[in-house]
Amino acid sequence: MQDIKEVVKEKYSKIAIEVKQEGCCGSEAATTNCMAENYNPEEIADVEIANLGLGCGTPTAFADLKEGMTVLDLGSGAGIDVFIASKYVGSTGKVIGLDMTQEMIARAEENAKKLGITNVAFKLGEIEKMPIESATVDRVISNCVLNLVPDKGKAFVEIYRVLKTNGEFIISDIVSTGTMPDDVRKSAELWAGCVAGAMDKDEYLALIKRAGFKEVQILKEKKYDEYSSDHFALLSVTIRGKK
Repeated sequence: MQDIKEVVKEKYSKIAIEVKQEGCCGSEAATTNCMAENYNPEEIADVEIANLGLGCGTPTAFADLKEGMTVLDLGSGAGIDVFIASKYVGSTGKVIGLDMTQEMIARAEENAKKLGITNVAFKLGEIEKMPIESATVDRVISNCVLNLVPDKGKAFVEIYRVLKTNGEFIISDIVSTGTMPDDVRKSAELWAGCVAGAMDKDEYLALIKRAGFKEVQILKEKKYDEYSSDHFALLSVTIRGKK
């Protein structure tokens, strides 16, 4: 099978260049069954150009963001969640968007320039080895991205590292219950579409706790009937954890 990271990188690079409006999670197989969560129209009215419809939740709505905070968005794409967060942290705060595709970084930077948003920065890098100093971030947010990371354990260890003491992550992601069919699990294309990389929900929560997080809780959960069967279910969840 083609390397998962390369498939994901290729897919999202293509989206960054070609997609001009909301899509659905990046996989051609997913386009008829959109997982994208609707944002508050008023909240995104002035930053709509950055909304490619690639998320499965609204982590900023649960993040309790305040002025002066430093926020890190993992897999920031064209910048929609970065720009929403930037409104809350104000001129004394900063929002950093991390993405592993240069094309998405370029598009996000272009969007920031068009929108005149100056309290944001975008960095090229991978979640399993972030180019971010330890204990420098108040909030980590992410929207339908961790399921694309093959080594999720390492990703959460890195999230723990960059957070300040008492800092929190709020992550919207795709998880599963039951037994995922082998053909789905092995499909690199469906990895790029947020399906095959979905970890079992209980294993996902256990992995977060092993990384050192406390007060781990599911804030929101939604089942996708179109991807589910009698023995398997695909869910979007928004999870919070504290360092």
